[in-house]
Amino acid sequence: MLVETWVADLLGEENYWIITVFGVVLFTMIAAFVLRAVLARIELRTQNTKTLWDDALIGAALRPGIWLVWLLGLSLAAEIAGRVADVEIFAVVDPVRVLGINFLLTWFLVSFISRVETNLKDPRYTSKPMDATTVSAMGKLLRVSVIITAVLVALQSFGISISGVLAFGGIGGLAVGFAAKDMLANFFGGLMVYLDRQFSVGDWIRSPDKNIEGVVEDIGWRLTRIRTFDKRPLYVPNSTFTQISVENPSRMLNRRIYETIGVRYDNANKLPAIVADVKTMLQSHPELDMDQTLIVNFNAFASSSLDFFIYTFTKTTEWVKYHAVKQDVLFKVLEIIDSHGAQVAFPTSTIHLPDLISAPEREQTAAAKSLQGEAALNPT
Repeated sequence: MLVETWVADLLGEENYWIITVFGVVLFTMIAAFVLRAVLARIELRTQNTKTLWDDALIGAALRPGIWLVWLLGLSLAAEIAGRVADVEIFAVVDPVRVLGINFLLTWFLVSFISRVETNLKDPRYTSKPMDATTVSAMGKLLRVSVIITAVLVALQSFGISISGVLAFGGIGGLAVGFAAKDMLANFFGGLMVYLDRQFSVGDWIRSPDKNIEGVVEDIGWRLTRIRTFDKRPLYVPNSTFTQISVENPSRMLNRRIYETIGVRYDNANKLPAIVADVKTMLQSHPELDMDQTLIVNFNAFASSSLDFFIYTFTKTTEWVKYHAVKQDVLFKVLEIIDSHGAQVAFPTSTIHLPDLISAPEREQTAAAKSLQGEAALNPT
């Protein structure tokens, strides 16, 4: 009481509000500093845990929380000053505070959703990270819901009827729907991709209907970005995927080796043993899946070879490793053919001349042709 009396005597009753406003601002500054220090210390502790929620919560609350302290403190100081000054501009303090709280709460929720979305895909926080496509779709849906709700609350706080806005949005939505039908088709196409999960981010996809092939990098609400094998980005409207067939080689269980090998006709008697040895080799190969179909059979009398084929599946689905396994199999087939003293066939042609003329007749014919030649050179 003595301090208040001394301050009032020093500044005068009409200027007493100045020290009050100063005290509120000073307290706000101290509170913001303390809150920053506390949250920063808690954030360091949460980094040592494997729980994804506490990291996301503290990280999302740090900056909005500090701004909230400043907003409440400065709005209180402005209210105190407004009571004394009686200026119209201070009348907007309360709406601005409501709008600011709405904005900071939206900021916190959007940041929290984004951080949880990132953590759910991070193997450091979960032993089985969730599918990136599903997490991304849920994150986008929740963020859009939060933002729309925040806009409606802000309009309501300024006295704008939400029911009128919703009614206008329904009527306007019809006009927008007709004007932007392609955009809506892409939106629902993206929704179908999320729901059907025909492919995910990181999958290699291709379409036999369109010239589309590459690795999916991002699935948006309007476009899907695909990185082709020559490293070019390909942007495909999502509505395209509702009209075409899509192959997803990334989800194959095995890769197939299907090759035809030809042996010379001269080695026909060795072909049964070659086929049997090749089949034995495939059955004992460590990189081939014996739970899948395996066939090694003589297949055809070709124009220049006796053909047999091998039909089997590798355990790996990796493109590079698959070709290494296939190369090893083919080299071993060559070794088996060579070990039997046979050869791989190549296109050849054999001409058979009928032996219809006896040797004396051939000599007489040759002599006659020689005499004819000399007569032609020495005419009489």
